[in-house]
Amino acid sequence: MKTLVIVPAYNEQESIISTIEELLREAPDFDYLIVNDGSSDRTRAICVERGYSMLDLPCNIGLTGGFQAGMKYAFRHGYDTAIQFDADGQHRPEFIGSMVKAMVECDADIVIGSRFVSEKKSHSPRMIGSRLICGMVRLTTGKVLTDPTSGMRLFNRKMIEAFASKNDFGPEPDSIAYLMHHGAKVVEVQVEMRERRAGESYLNFARSIEYMLRTCVSILFVQWFR
Repeated sequence: MKTLVIVPAYNEQESIISTIEELLREAPDFDYLIVNDGSSDRTRAICVERGYSMLDLPCNIGLTGGFQAGMKYAFRHGYDTAIQFDADGQHRPEFIGSMVKAMVECDADIVIGSRFVSEKKSHSPRMIGSRLICGMVRLTTGKVLTDPTSGMRLFNRKMIEAFASKNDFGPEPDSIAYLMHHGAKVVEVQVEMRERRAGESYLNFARSIEYMLRTCVSILFVQWFR
């Protein structure tokens, strides 16, 4: 299985080195590609100085556009699988191998690195939102996901082509729900994640609430007009 680790990065100068060095150390059998999404800090300069594999976008187009650029690269270069991997250090590369193994053994289209296959969710506002999205996914697909907001997702060749060719597909739960509804087989593998190593997340409390509500509306209504 020829696998590409896609690492979207926007202003991640404080964490990009530790993320990539850990990836090289813990998952040396997998190729990687940093998608520098028009960073205004030293993310690009660091990648150039260290000779990291990088796709350099001239301006910031957002996570969806950056991820799609990585999927287009994976499709054009003949990768069998591609995995979304955060640049901020939250995702742990030692779990990539088990996700690839699960894809092969289960003949899955998508494998999600889930924090909650064997662990319970807390009762924080964010996890309440996660439960709400789980309910929307189950209502529209009849399938159960324990961690629909996990950003650590592995896609097979068919899914790579879909994300590379459709501009309205993003690395979000509504796209996963849409693909599930149209027959994509999704399995989850237990993983562990860390808190962001450096910098600040875009999703503060208010934006988290907005994100959850927008995602639920999209799963229930918007996706049917794709």
